[in-house]
Amino acid sequence: MASWSYSSMISFFIIMILPSFPSYCSRRFLDDNQPCPGHVDYSGSFPPSYFDTEDHHDRGDFENYLINPTARLLSFERRKLEQEDEGTAIVVLNVDDFGAKGNGKDDTEAFKNAWEKACSSKRTTVLVVPQKKYLVKPIKLEGPCKSNSLTIRIQGTIEASNKCSDYNEYGRHWLLFDSVQDLLIEGGGTLDGNGGVWWKRSCKIKKSHPCNNKAPTALTFYKCENLVVRDLKIQNAQQIQVSFQRCKKVGASSLTVTAPRHSPNTDGIHVTHTQDIQISNSVIGTGDDCISIVSGSQRVWITNITCGPGHGISIGSLGSRHSEAHVSDIIVDRVKFFETSNGVRIKTWQGGSGSAKNIEFLNIQMNNVHNPIIIDQNYGDQKNPCKEECSAVQVKDIFYENITGTSATKVAIKFNCSRRFKCEGVVLKDVDIRRHHEKNKAQALCENVKLTDIGFVAPLCPNAHKGRNNTRPSVQQPHHKKIRNPIN
Repeated sequence: MASWSYSSMISFFIIMILPSFPSYCSRRFLDDNQPCPGHVDYSGSFPPSYFDTEDHHDRGDFENYLINPTARLLSFERRKLEQEDEGTAIVVLNVDDFGAKGNGKDDTEAFKNAWEKACSSKRTTVLVVPQKKYLVKPIKLEGPCKSNSLTIRIQGTIEASNKCSDYNEYGRHWLLFDSVQDLLIEGGGTLDGNGGVWWKRSCKIKKSHPCNNKAPTALTFYKCENLVVRDLKIQNAQQIQVSFQRCKKVGASSLTVTAPRHSPNTDGIHVTHTQDIQISNSVIGTGDDCISIVSGSQRVWITNITCGPGHGISIGSLGSRHSEAHVSDIIVDRVKFFETSNGVRIKTWQGGSGSAKNIEFLNIQMNNVHNPIIIDQNYGDQKNPCKEECSAVQVKDIFYENITGTSATKVAIKFNCSRRFKCEGVVLKDVDIRRHHEKNKAQALCENVKLTDIGFVAPLCPNAHKGRNNTRPSVQQPHHKKIRNPIN
């Protein structure tokens, strides 16, 4: 035994451990906020969650890859053994080897050089950011890269410059990944946006300031594909914390995303023009939406999220400035809201066009939440209500199931839909929301909505009709089976 090589020991470990893992086969799996202004039918079935391992044994490889660190390690070791057999080694790079000091001085150039080296490697490559604090100015990390398996392992802290003049080159971005494929970012480290200086400039903080504060997004992924971001802390962003723009096949999990309650426009995770994305196992508390999903986004799965403080989980806003917007096939499952200003929200502007459809909100717990369930087709950011327009974003096929808890507002369910384009196909099933610390019952306000109630529903909309258990939309699942593991 003493003569066994490292490769032999790892091979033995894999052979002994792999049979104990369950076999998985999945059934399920949205432009930046302004700083101020494959088909599956689930009819009659409860959407499975991969967190409920007792009842559902058929799960997707991608889901398992995201949530199972041991399988993730074995995947890496298998790749390592394969490369040893082929006589090729994994390339491990360290930003310190490129001149980074982690002593409070500018390390931007070292990070650029380290990225260029990693991106140009044809082998499986790991770029390590050690346990130090690195000051990095705005930086664009651009692909495509030559490696089909690139990992950035952030173990320390990357801190943003607090000088607004440093952001002139890349405008509204701090860390920007552009057109990178097969990328994994992990490591347990921290990205600190150092956003306090930007918050003070916002007209939402200082009313005398003009509303043209183009604060940057902390972490942006643009046109990236086969992307996994996990096990990181993102905090105190200048504006939006994490943004996925025009990406495909994305997994974001085990993230802690935080900013103070008063910080303006600090959305936790912002999704725009992105398809096939899963956001899971994360804790988000910010000064704006915990998660915002906007136009061009399809097949989005959000599961096992803790949200608060913040503005809840929002689909929209959609259709501003008479624009056309489309979002569809969205699942929000197993979310706990704590004292947020909204719970699950769909918001659209009058005068827009397009649709928000095939959306499910499942297994939601509200804890002293303002506006727990809300659809607002008359959304606006000004004090006076907007005038009625001749067009609107169509909201249809929206399903709410197993939503419970307490409301901080008298109105717990609010459907403020367009008179010209009513909300259609809205279903409430097993919903029980009560007033927080009050004996009075919560109320529902329901205007211009075609609504069906199933099971016990409180508060009730007076115009709802009772439906059958098989009344629900068909939501198309993300194409996650096509996602390649970055290092497998």
